[in-house]
Formats: sequence, C-alpha cells, structure tokens
Amino acid sequence: MKGQTGFVMAKGPFFGLLHTISRWQALHRERQMLAGMSDDALKDIGLNRIDVEQEIHRHFWEDPLRK
Repeated sequence: MKGQTGFVMAKGPFFGLLHTISRWQALHRERQMLAGMSDDALKDIGLNRIDVEQEIHRHFWEDPLRK
C-alpha cells in the first residue's frame, strides 16, 4: 500500500540467531513483569505467586512456546 512502511524478514543463520536472541530478551522482560505483578493481578490471569517463582527461575533459553 502507498505510504506503508515495514521490514522484510531476511533469512539465513545470522538472522535466525538474531531472532533467537530477541526472543530470549522478550522472555526475560515478560518474566520480570510477572515478578512485579501484585497477587490480585496474578489471580486475574490465573496464576499464583508459586507459579511465578517457578517461571522466573527458569533458564533464559527455556521457551515454553519454542518460538
């Protein structure tokens, strides 16, 4: 479309590595956000403090969605 901006997904081992590192950073941020949530907010999304403690102590490369 006219005026639309975006990017083209490149292929190759280097870009695969960049995607993996980016995903690991996103997992780290998400786990830190979970750790900072209140118990009431966790309850709203169906988690408890024990679930969060288990999640934040996982290794950064452990991706439950394998993205």
